[in-house]
Amino acid sequence: MRVAIIGIGAIAEIHARALADIPSVELVSACCRTEEKGLCFAEQHACSWYPDPARMIRREKPDVVTIATPSGAHLDVALKAIRKGVHVLCEKPLEITTRRIDRMIKAADKVGVSLGAIFPQRFNPVLQAVYTASAAGRFGDLAVASSAVPWWRDDSYYGDGRWQGTLALDGGGALMNQSIHGVDALQWIAGASMSHVPPSANPIESVAAFTALKSHSPEYVEVEDTCLAVLKLKNGGLGQLLATTSLFPGQLRRFIFGGRGGTAEIEEEQIVNWQFQESHSDDDAIRSRFGGASGTSGGAADPMAINYSCHTRNFSEFFDAISAGIKPKLDGHEGRKAVAIIEACYKSASTGKVIKLAD
Repeated sequence: MRVAIIGIGAIAEIHARALADIPSVELVSACCRTEEKGLCFAEQHACSWYPDPARMIRREKPDVVTIATPSGAHLDVALKAIRKGVHVLCEKPLEITTRRIDRMIKAADKVGVSLGAIFPQRFNPVLQAVYTASAAGRFGDLAVASSAVPWWRDDSYYGDGRWQGTLALDGGGALMNQSIHGVDALQWIAGASMSHVPPSANPIESVAAFTALKSHSPEYVEVEDTCLAVLKLKNGGLGQLLATTSLFPGQLRRFIFGGRGGTAEIEEEQIVNWQFQESHSDDDAIRSRFGGASGTSGGAADPMAINYSCHTRNFSEFFDAISAGIKPKLDGHEGRKAVAIIEACYKSASTGKVIKLAD
C-alpha cells in the first residue's frame, strides 16, 4: 500500500516510524512548504518530497495519505485527497470544529473512500484492557469516568510564529490539543458500558466547564492552558476532565473508571488499581502485565516523549480495513465524538451554562 504524508512537522516523524514497522506499507512521499525541511525528511525516510499536496497526490497516486498538518489545516488537504479517491488517515483532532469534520465525512462518503482518525490511546494495551472490562459490565452501572492530563509546556512551545495556542490553527488549548486523547478514551470506555446507547451515539449527555490561562502569556497564547469540566453520562453517571499545560513539571496522564462492580485506575501505561467484586481468572495476569512503572512519560512535558507503537497499531487497523473493503473501526464518525465534547466544554466555559450535546 502506497502512503504519503501531508505536513512535515514533529508528528510526521512518528508517522514515518509507525509506517516503517508495517511490512505491507511503503512511504512514497511527503510534502511541506519548506524545501530544506522537506529534502531532509525525504532523505531520512527514503521517499520523495513535494512543496504542494495536490501536485504530490497527482504525481505519486498514493493509496492513502496521513495528515500531520496543524489541526485547523486538516480540512483543505483532506478534501484534496478525498476528491482524488485517496483514503485519508488524519491526526487528532480530525478538525477543530464538528462542522468542518462533517464536511470531511460527507466528502469521503460521497466518493466512497475511508476517512480514519488517529487516536493511538485506543490501541494502548492497558486502556484496551479497561475497555474490555467496561464492555463486559464489570464496573456495573458506571458511576465515574475521569481523565486527568496534568501536563506542562514551556514558553518556547507557544513561541512567536508557532501555530500552537492560536484559535485559527489549534482551535483551542490544553483541552483540544493535549487532552483530546483523554477525552476520546473516556467517552470510548464509558460508552462500552452502556448497552442502551447506540454505538454511533456520543455517551456524554451534557457538560459544564471552566477554562483559564494561568501559566503562559496572552501575547502568544489565545486559548486556555487550564480546563476543568464535569460531564453527565447518558447512564446518569458522572465524568470529569482535567486538561492543562500549566502544571510544571508535568505529571503522568491518569484515568479512573468505576462503579458498584469495581474500579480501574491507570497512570499512563500502568494499572495502579484493578479491583472488582467478582474476580476473573485473568485479573492477576492483567495486574502483573501492567503493574510496573510506566515506560514513558507520555508527553507530560515533552510532546515527542510518546510510544509510537500505538500509532503503528492505529495505522495497521486502518490499512487492514481498507484491504478488506470494510469500514475502519476508528472512522470519521468516531473521531468526531471527542471534538463534539470539547466544543460543548468551550461553549459552557464562555456562557457559564450547562451545555447539552446534540445527538
